[in-house]
Amino acid sequence: MKKLILLLTIHYSLFTMLNAGLTDFKTIQEAEDAYNAKAYTKSAALYNGLEVKSGEKAYDVGNAYYKSKNYDAAIKYYKKAKGVDKATRLHNVGNAYFQKKDLDKAIKSYKEALKIREDKETRFNLDLAKKMKKKKEEKKKQDQKKKDQKKKQDQKNKDQKDQQNKGDQKKKDDQQKKKDDQNKKDDQKKKDDQKKKDDQKKKDENKKGKNKKDQKDKKDQKKKDKEGQKKDKKSEQDKKKEKDKKEGDKDKGDSKNEKNPQDKKGDKASGQPKAQKMSKKEKLKQQEMKRLLKKMKQKGTPTMMYQMGDKKKSKRSGNANPW
Repeated sequence: MKKLILLLTIHYSLFTMLNAGLTDFKTIQEAEDAYNAKAYTKSAALYNGLEVKSGEKAYDVGNAYYKSKNYDAAIKYYKKAKGVDKATRLHNVGNAYFQKKDLDKAIKSYKEALKIREDKETRFNLDLAKKMKKKKEEKKKQDQKKKDQKKKQDQKNKDQKDQQNKGDQKKKDDQQKKKDDQNKKDDQKKKDDQKKKDDQKKKDENKKGKNKKDQKDKKDQKKKDKEGQKKDKKSEQDKKKEKDKKEGDKDKGDSKNEKNPQDKKGDKASGQPKAQKMSKKEKLKQQEMKRLLKKMKQKGTPTMMYQMGDKKKSKRSGNANPW
């Protein structure tokens, strides 16, 4: 390819010099010297500054831009190089596209050139472009495969991570649930304990209140019993007084009857001896004796008889009974 471009460049540079004016000769020489010195951008600029308008000049400018690796400019000037062999121009256009790695356009340009004329270098470049395209497509497939594998692996890693996170979350949720259940249990236990405590307190208070009530009832009952006893005692005392009063009245009546004689003095019809008159002191003793005997009888106490009021007590033998 380089050999073909070099030959075409030399050929068309000479052609350009032959058709240029005397003033352009120096510029053409400088452009050629710059090209040979690999100052391709300078060479392109010098060629482009020539007054001569021809396809050959555009072709030489295209070659200079191609060498300076400005492939877009080279393509532009190759397409402007009307009058230059079309197959040659298409060959070089294909080369510029090939360098740009635009292989589809390069292959198209090579095919169009070969339609015009068969050329060994053009055919070689076409085959090379096809191989490069195939290699590029294979690489693209491999890259896509790698990309797909990476994507698949990434998805797998993501799924594993998600599964792990899910497991961690489940574990976390289980721990939280366990914690919540324990807290709930503790709260319920606290409530139960508090309820039990309150119930016990209430029970104790009720018991205390009941005890107080029982004590009050006992106290009231005791008071009532005491009052009843007092009342009964008073009633008994009143009865006793009433009885003693009646007995006293009876004794007085008896004493009065004793004072009144039953019969008239010298009354023979009665035939009864006169009752012995008792002194007041003896009457009181007799009343007291009756009262004591009655009281002893009520209490169930054995009755013992003693002679009272006798100043001269008779001497009793040691075996004598008191009754």
